[in-house]
Amino acid sequence: MRNRFVALMGVLAMAALLLWTVAPAAAQTPKAPAKAYNPPRLPDGHPDLQGTYDLATLTPVERATGSPLVITKEEAAKMEAARAAQRARADAAINGDRPAPPKGGDGSAGAAGNVGGYNSGWLDPGSSYTVVDGQKRASLVIDPANGRVPPLTASAAQRMRSGFQARPTSDAQESSDPGLERAPGSYDDPERRPLGERCLLGFGSTSGPPALPDYFYNNLHQIVQTPDSVMILTEMVHDVRIVRMNAAHLPKSYRFWMGDSVGHWEGDTLVVDTTNFSDKTRFRGSTENLHVIERFTRVDANALLYRFTIDDPATWTQPWTGEYAWPATNEHIYEYACHEANYALGDILRGARLREKEAAEAKAVK
Repeated sequence: MRNRFVALMGVLAMAALLLWTVAPAAAQTPKAPAKAYNPPRLPDGHPDLQGTYDLATLTPVERATGSPLVITKEEAAKMEAARAAQRARADAAINGDRPAPPKGGDGSAGAAGNVGGYNSGWLDPGSSYTVVDGQKRASLVIDPANGRVPPLTASAAQRMRSGFQARPTSDAQESSDPGLERAPGSYDDPERRPLGERCLLGFGSTSGPPALPDYFYNNLHQIVQTPDSVMILTEMVHDVRIVRMNAAHLPKSYRFWMGDSVGHWEGDTLVVDTTNFSDKTRFRGSTENLHVIERFTRVDANALLYRFTIDDPATWTQPWTGEYAWPATNEHIYEYACHEANYALGDILRGARLREKEAAEAKAVK
């Protein structure tokens, strides 16, 4: 079920209520962490973090303003059941003799107004909320305490207004046509198409850093560990990060799409410090001075706790932190057979030129 990502904006919109604006009705009081888990260790004495992990979750990055971090088990069960029912309805058999949709689509949920795209059988956006310290979480963001990414700085807001946002970013989903009434967008320049669609980097910042759930499919990550390096393989677009242990960062003149990651151990926690980002990726509109610190801790035999802190004073008014569980899985990571030399891209550009021509002709008639 792990196949090439195509435009599914309607499906994403349908799931948005669960994925991005969860507002649980009640919350438990956060409890003290349980006694520290003593993990299995490798010959060098450090915890064994190796394995394959499934990052799919219903917990969104941010939560609705005013809602608590922790969801009661009853409320979580209710929302998880609603998601399961939604999935069951979407997976129901469809009539093979149904008529084709009208030209331009019928406007219903589905890619491009329900004219094509995968059905829900191809998708795996998660079925449950992440569990940290035995509690269901309503957001990944834990700092600021309101569960919201901090506001942009004035300079960052100006960058966005200046058209900076039209450039591809590491966390971009499938883009939508901006329409003729707006400035040229991703349908007007092949190099503005999302990096994930171009098979250059996993979309939704799934490759990281920070490594976030993509809320779509291809959710698996694999860790392979040696005393000198740690490899993190992302199933989506088969991205690979190599963390150099106990090393210094490369000179600032060296820039990478996923940054330069160096690691060290703080007790039983692997700490990964990443700098030297390229300005081609720009997580959430950040600058190339983005600084990400990740912490990987084995909390039991079947899960890691992943925590990340984001800092870029030129983009956000303060650093911010998130965390969520990485449950282990026995599922296999399959090759992500991504397309090369997308022949449909020519049709996208020709279609945009045709729309411009038709709009100009209509205007001339008036």
